[in-house]
Amino acid sequence: METTKILSAPFLDILFDGRNKAYGAYELRSTYNRRLLKALGATGLIIATFMGASALKGTTSKQAPVPIITTVVDLTNIKEPEKIELPAPPPPQQQEPKKIETEKFVVPRIVPDEKVVTPPPSQDELVDVKIGLEHIDGEKLGNVAIPPPGDPDSKGIMEVRPKDKEPVIFERVEIEASYPGDWGRFLTTNLRGETPIDNGAAPGSYQVIVQFVVDITGTVSDIKIIKDPGFGMGAEAIRVIRRSGKWKAAIQNGNPVKAYKRQPITFQVLDQ
Repeated sequence: METTKILSAPFLDILFDGRNKAYGAYELRSTYNRRLLKALGATGLIIATFMGASALKGTTSKQAPVPIITTVVDLTNIKEPEKIELPAPPPPQQQEPKKIETEKFVVPRIVPDEKVVTPPPSQDELVDVKIGLEHIDGEKLGNVAIPPPGDPDSKGIMEVRPKDKEPVIFERVEIEASYPGDWGRFLTTNLRGETPIDNGAAPGSYQVIVQFVVDITGTVSDIKIIKDPGFGMGAEAIRVIRRSGKWKAAIQNGNPVKAYKRQPITFQVLDQ
């Protein structure tokens, strides 16, 4: 390109000077602005079309306002029905209580016949009347139960009630019977430890179990040997229990009861 044309020539002509302008690149760059304007115009048209359609749809979808219907309530005075007073019921007739014939209670006193002023009523007269503090005339009861006549052969024999049954001896109680003092000291003081040695027992530990009954007063009775290793130890245990005196009774439901008591006693025979 000539030097005099460079200052007035477009930039594309200077850039593609001496090159093949028919190849396509020159045509694309020279028409770039027109294509860009067409694309922007088409995009704007599409956006405007969508916005218009949305606005039209929004106006058509709106519902017509619902009219508010108000009702005017007219409050008028309502006449109350006249109250009808019912006649009062007649007062209940009070009936006088039925009088029942009553004989005055007389304390029996033994006096000579000549001093009797007013004899007490007989048993036949008291069959169908009440016994009270004073004499009242009235109707006889007529329904008093009369005991059956007694056996004429009994001649005043009184019925003897059977004796009360022996109290139950409890085997299990809430609180067992116990010795009132130091039981260990009592055993060491009164038990004859040489008894198994005198009877030829071998060295070792021997246990005797004694069963006895303690009643509600603490008295010991019915002493029996449940376990006896022999060598006179069972008899010695019975002798000591008999000398133990009064015990504290067992307790069941907060009350002293008669109960069994099992007491183990151990004998030690040492190797000499």
